[in-house]
Amino acid sequence: MFDQYNALSQAPLTAGISYQRPPQDLPSNVTADSPATDVMTDFRRVAAMTMGPCATLDAANQRMISTGVRMLLVTDQYNAVIGIITATDILSEKPMRYLQEVGGRREDILLRDIMTPQENIEALDLQQVERATVGDIARTLMRAGRQHALVVERMADGGSAIRGIFSSKQIGRQLDMHFEPTEIATSFAEVEAALAS
Repeated sequence: MFDQYNALSQAPLTAGISYQRPPQDLPSNVTADSPATDVMTDFRRVAAMTMGPCATLDAANQRMISTGVRMLLVTDQYNAVIGIITATDILSEKPMRYLQEVGGRREDILLRDIMTPQENIEALDLQQVERATVGDIARTLMRAGRQHALVVERMADGGSAIRGIFSSKQIGRQLDMHFEPTEIATSFAEVEAALAS
């Protein structure tokens, strides 16, 4: 059936080969009055970085370094988001506090042990984001004491999906300024642990 076509030659993959990721070309000259979507990483244009809950902290840290991100979505085998893990989580005292509670070694800590679980994550609504400015997002991150904010889109079937993410580092790069909100404790246990240290 395909006799009139030419077969292409193939070659073995070289060791250490990577793969192409779709780039998202974000505007470089944004101001605080620019549309918020100008600084949003849109998961319809760029693949979300994910890992499973049984990955180690070192594996997650390496993934963040190699992909240039500071937050990963933690997903189950059905690609449902069950939490998030940030570079701050991995590099902070959180792993040590976990080891003080349960014992063991740092190499034994899995993402599920220190991630922020899905039920504790707040997100922005895409419809609200589409009417917001970069300044509104920066103020939101500062007020929440967070370096990231997820954006959720309501789907036609009544469900919702994570559509994108705001990153303080990305906003700072695009505004050509240092912008890094200070992380604040989000639970009484975190406040108590911070006071005890």
